[in-house]
Amino acid sequence: MTSESLSKEEKSRESQPADGGQEAKVSPPVKEKPASLHPAPPRPRPQPISPPSEPKQYRAIGLVRGRYTPMPTQFTQGTLTASDGTTIDAVLLGRIISLLRKHMNLEEEHLWVVYPRTREKEQDLHTQIVGVWDPETLVKNQVIDKTKIADTAHFEDGYFSIRGEVVYSSQEKEEVVVKLHQAPRKKEERPKSFKLKLKGVLTGKVLNHFWEFDVQRQGNDLVIQSGTAIAALASKFKQKNNFSKKKGPGGFKKPKGSPRPPGTDELQSSSDFSGTVPRKPISKPSRSRKQNTPE
Repeated sequence: MTSESLSKEEKSRESQPADGGQEAKVSPPVKEKPASLHPAPPRPRPQPISPPSEPKQYRAIGLVRGRYTPMPTQFTQGTLTASDGTTIDAVLLGRIISLLRKHMNLEEEHLWVVYPRTREKEQDLHTQIVGVWDPETLVKNQVIDKTKIADTAHFEDGYFSIRGEVVYSSQEKEEVVVKLHQAPRKKEERPKSFKLKLKGVLTGKVLNHFWEFDVQRQGNDLVIQSGTAIAALASKFKQKNNFSKKKGPGGFKKPKGSPRPPGTDELQSSSDFSGTVPRKPISKPSRSRKQNTPE
C-alpha cells in the first residue's frame, strides 16, 4: 500500500467515534452571567434609635441609663432609677421581658430604649421599656454579632427623638405639647393618639405644624435642644368649614333645585334668631252685649 492510501485510512479512523456508534455531541459553552451593575445595598446595622422611615413619621423614643427594679408582685411593672438619681415609673413591653430574665443582670445599670409618656393627672414622665442597648452583654451571650453593631457614640444618655404635631405652645410657661398618632396594630382597631409635654420656647408659626425635636432629659422633664418645622398640617377648623359648605343642616346633602322654606332668608338675617318661627298672638273673641229693647 502506498503512503497516500495509509494516510486516508488514518483520517477515516480519526473521524469515526471511539465507541463505533453515533458521533458524540459537544455541548455549547455555558455563558457566565455578568455581575450586577447595581448590587443590593448593605443592610443597616442595628442601633438604639434608627433614622425615621418617612418625612412625617410620628414617633417618641429615647435612651435612659439606669437600673430597673420590678415590683415584688409584677415583673413587668416597676421603677427605672436613672444614673442621675431620678426615679421614673416604667413598664416592660414585648420581647424585652424574656431578654431581661435570661441575659441581663438587673443589679447593674443598662442603657434602656424607652417610649416616653406624660401622664395626664400627675403631669410627670412615664416610660415604656422596649429594648436595651448593651452590646458587650448581648455579644457575650451570642444574642447579636459584634461585627454588625453600629457606632453609637452620638447616642447619649437622656437623648430623645420626638416627631409630631404641635397643638400647644406657651412662651410664658415655656411649655410645648406635641400630639402623636399611633398606627393600629389590627385592621379593626381605631388609630390612637397621645400628647407629650416638652419644656422649651418656639417662635414663628408653631401650631398645626409637624415638628421634629431633639430633646434631652433633665430629671423628669424633656427639654428641647433643637427643633425643625417639617410641614404644615390641615387644621380641624378648615376641615369643618369644608364639611359644612358641602352639606346642609344635619350633615345631609341638599337635593339640587329644592326650594327654600318661606321666610328662611328673613330669619337667617335676624341677629336674635332662636331657631323657631315666631307666632302671632291670637286675639280673644269679644262677647257682644245684648241691647235692651223696649217692650
